[in-house]
Amino acid sequence: MEKVLLSLLSLGGMGLLFGAVLAFASKRFAVEKDPRVEAIHEVLPGANCGACGYPGCDGFAQAVVAGRAPVDGCTVGGATVAMKVGAIMGVDVEERERAIARVLCQGNCHNAVNKYEYKGIQDCVAASMLAGGYKGCSYGCLGLGTCVRACPFDAIHIADDGIAVVDPDKCTGCGKCVEACPKKLIELIPQSSLVQVLCISRDPGKQVRQNCKVGCIGCRLCVKACQFDAIDFVDNLARIRYDKCVNCMACAEKCPTGAIYADFSKRKVASVSEG
Repeated sequence: MEKVLLSLLSLGGMGLLFGAVLAFASKRFAVEKDPRVEAIHEVLPGANCGACGYPGCDGFAQAVVAGRAPVDGCTVGGATVAMKVGAIMGVDVEERERAIARVLCQGNCHNAVNKYEYKGIQDCVAASMLAGGYKGCSYGCLGLGTCVRACPFDAIHIADDGIAVVDPDKCTGCGKCVEACPKKLIELIPQSSLVQVLCISRDPGKQVRQNCKVGCIGCRLCVKACQFDAIDFVDNLARIRYDKCVNCMACAEKCPTGAIYADFSKRKVASVSEG
């Protein structure tokens, strides 16, 4: 019995000693945390999505205070959060237009042809390893949901016709789907843009026609129709320069395949705002 009591007292004494040493060490070697880190963390949306390039909101807050991250680096929070973070850091923030993801492909089951039947893992990366995927167009959306699983905001889904579609009201422009897509056909586009070339195929026009009804065939009619020098033509593909585009939609009207999308219902509004 005495041995048991002695053992308990010994362990208790050691516990008290180690506790005292740890308490002293925690105070002696404590690293003071900049109060701005906590202040920034409180104004962040708390999504912890990592879109800023740092491990969660706390990591981003620490990076901002350390000068490693820009005050407007939180794409989820947008301009509102950027202004608050800028105020905490004492710097002015230039307001930037919100960007949303857009799937630049219309090669659904009705428009595009397949070169074989795929029955493998339901993942775009896995499917693309087999001869570039089952689509006749090697640039086309495979519709197997890799981008859907990458989105932390439920802002993208696969439509019934087999193409990924982004919900602009839910999209935060975090870019997770952009990184996940093995075909690199998802891009962040300015929210104000009402016109987009929904094709990234760089194949010659004849080959595009064989693979997809709505692909860019490189006819350049859109380039000729644009009066604002807002369309580049490189590698058989038309690309819109959003910094020059005024949403006149003349390019979409001239496109013979419908590869250029335009929201014609908003054209008059856009024209008034430009004029």
